[in-house]
Amino acid sequence: MANPSFAEEPRFGGKRSVFIVDDHPLLRQGLTLLINQQHDLQVIGEAEDAQTALQAVANRRPDVMIVDISLAGADGLDLLKNIRTFYGPLPVLILSMHDEATYAERALRAGANGYIMKQQATEEVLVAMRRILSGGVYLSDRMSNNMLQQYVGGAPASASSRISNLSDRELEVFGLVGEGRATREIANHLRLSVKTIETYQAHIKEKLFLRSGRELIQQAIQWRSGDRAV
Repeated sequence: MANPSFAEEPRFGGKRSVFIVDDHPLLRQGLTLLINQQHDLQVIGEAEDAQTALQAVANRRPDVMIVDISLAGADGLDLLKNIRTFYGPLPVLILSMHDEATYAERALRAGANGYIMKQQATEEVLVAMRRILSGGVYLSDRMSNNMLQQYVGGAPASASSRISNLSDRELEVFGLVGEGRATREIANHLRLSVKTIETYQAHIKEKLFLRSGRELIQQAIQWRSGDRAV
């Protein structure tokens, strides 16, 4: 697939075009209402999963994308990696409920131009989009300071946590376990086989030094609830 250019002048009455990828219809609706009230931004499409989004981007050619990490099937990080492969410099803002301390650096490594948590004020999404459209990178002040300290100190900020050893997919499965989802439910959500999910769970237990499925569930719930001491 050829790499289209996403650096053109705005095509919609001087407004920059936005494409939203999130599996929650109400959130997409709310973001669309907010963005379409702006003098310089306009939503031109939306999708609830990665496959639909990837197909739509080629036709819509947005100026910027807003992508959630938690999607059915391929997650937002997988989508982001595909966007970078097929569409190069298209600016992407990750908007997620997941803690930035765990996910923001992963998102930047995958090619995101910014990361913002859904708990932040909705107006901050506009600030983030405008910043990455101008060629900048958006992170919260807290995350920016953490990353600066990481590079100045010469050691990964997450070095004290074994969670950092998990792959992106393993971390996603771990989070879903922490939500109380059964193995088959996780498999259906990610559109993978039960055997594949069981393999991920085995890898997670090995990396986190957990001896049983019960310990896996306990640690996942503890981590998901906000205790990052795993």
